[in-house]
Amino acid sequence: MITNLIDWFLAFLPVLAVLILMLRFHWDGARAGAASWALALLMAAVRFGAGWETLAYAQLKGLMLTLFVLYIIWGALLFYRVTDEAGAVKAIGAGLPRLTPDRGFQALLLGWIFSSFLQGMGGFGVPVAVVAPLLIGLGFPAVAAVVIPSIGHPWAVTFGSLGSSFFALMAATGRNGNELAPWAAALLGLACLGCGAATLWVAGGRHTLRSNLTPLLLIGGTMAVTQYIVVINGFWSIGAMIAGLVGLAVGVAWARLGPQRPHRRPHRRPHRRPHRRPARGVRQSQPEGDEERSSGVALGWALLPYALLVAIILLAQVPLVESGLGQVVVNPKFPELTTSRGWVTEPGPGRSINIFGHAGALLIYASLITYAIYHKRGYYEAGAAGRIARGVLQKATRSSLGTAAMVGMAVTMEHAGMTHLLADGIARVAGPAFPLVSPFIGVLGAFMTGSNTNSNVVFGSLQQSVATLIGVSPLIILAAQTAGAAIGSAFAPAKVIVGCSTVGSGEEEGPVLKAVMRYGLLIVIVLAGVTALAIYLY
Repeated sequence: MITNLIDWFLAFLPVLAVLILMLRFHWDGARAGAASWALALLMAAVRFGAGWETLAYAQLKGLMLTLFVLYIIWGALLFYRVTDEAGAVKAIGAGLPRLTPDRGFQALLLGWIFSSFLQGMGGFGVPVAVVAPLLIGLGFPAVAAVVIPSIGHPWAVTFGSLGSSFFALMAATGRNGNELAPWAAALLGLACLGCGAATLWVAGGRHTLRSNLTPLLLIGGTMAVTQYIVVINGFWSIGAMIAGLVGLAVGVAWARLGPQRPHRRPHRRPHRRPHRRPARGVRQSQPEGDEERSSGVALGWALLPYALLVAIILLAQVPLVESGLGQVVVNPKFPELTTSRGWVTEPGPGRSINIFGHAGALLIYASLITYAIYHKRGYYEAGAAGRIARGVLQKATRSSLGTAAMVGMAVTMEHAGMTHLLADGIARVAGPAFPLVSPFIGVLGAFMTGSNTNSNVVFGSLQQSVATLIGVSPLIILAAQTAGAAIGSAFAPAKVIVGCSTVGSGEEEGPVLKAVMRYGLLIVIVLAGVTALAIYLY
């Protein structure tokens, strides 16, 4: 018994190290992941009998999985930088508030619908970084301006960023996307309504929520159903983006045709900076919205890249095109691997990468065509290409290192039997109550790594193993994993820091983290109850 407890603790040690290093010592995901990866390698070799061959092949598998995920991350960031450098993203955001004077509905349009759309095509902190300054310009307090998009967009994370989190879940569990998508989309659709309700509550409390309940249900239901329909038909990489686009269309229609409500100020006094008269001869900078009105990017041209991306993705599904793009596929085969303690990893392929048909490649195609069109129309200033490249490198490098380290840790633990050991221990302790715990494991992974993708990599296989051991549907449990991780990513410290950096000095980080965590955990509690009910009825 004591030996089993020691083994379980040592198997959990790499995960515990991530938690301690990130939460107690405030290390970033890259450094904490690297340290935990090294610790996992040490434990696997010394305690769990993984020889050099097992560890070497595990790292090669981890490399393939890392490249698969990073291909999407880098492509998505390139696409975002190409559109943002031309002013397209801010042009869309600046035009939305002019549709309605109602503060609650402005919060819905920007903090819920528009930020979800941004998550669909970019993600990685982009929704908060873009929307928070726009809300500040409308008079929202600094803390509310960060909290609103932070809690408004996470339901779109799993099928956002061109599906990188969902593809990571598929890769980590070996499951087919067609069987994972329905349950994941159903739980995330419920989370969509919770995120919208939280957005309204932050914007103005109970009264604002009640007065905007009809558009909340109408738009939320539309986005949830749209995402469900898109992903169950196999278009996992554009589920959130299409849902966001449809949500924007319905939101604009409601603003134009729905009942007009009087202008309402936010329930807290807006954060104001002291006014300073500009020096003589120095042109005073324009407010955010005014700057976009003079940017010269018409709304139709601003939306063009997203329509182009959707067209490219749909075109790639045509059998003849799909076959042409699939001519170069990296698909290594791995032998059977066995530890000295008898844990066996079956032989088979690793994560294959379709070089020209991968979601990351499709993003690059859309980025290059968009750049050519915008450049011809004169939307870029001198040096735009260099700024785009530097922006991608700056944003992607650290997240790439963190992803690589977390993947290395996860595959090492899996090949040494450590993940199975953890699953067995959790199954024995939680027993029938495990479905209530499952979403919170996803939250834990996202909170400690800052990423739904990393949480799915670290805990996806663990959750599947526990579900199998206790005899419940792995598909429902994995849906709870990724839905919980999506919501948990909203209050990951790294994302909170990014959001607050766009609106102030950093003094808002504590209040923002506390507020987003409060609303996020309430949504996850509901998801846990629904997960348990689904397991009971299924």
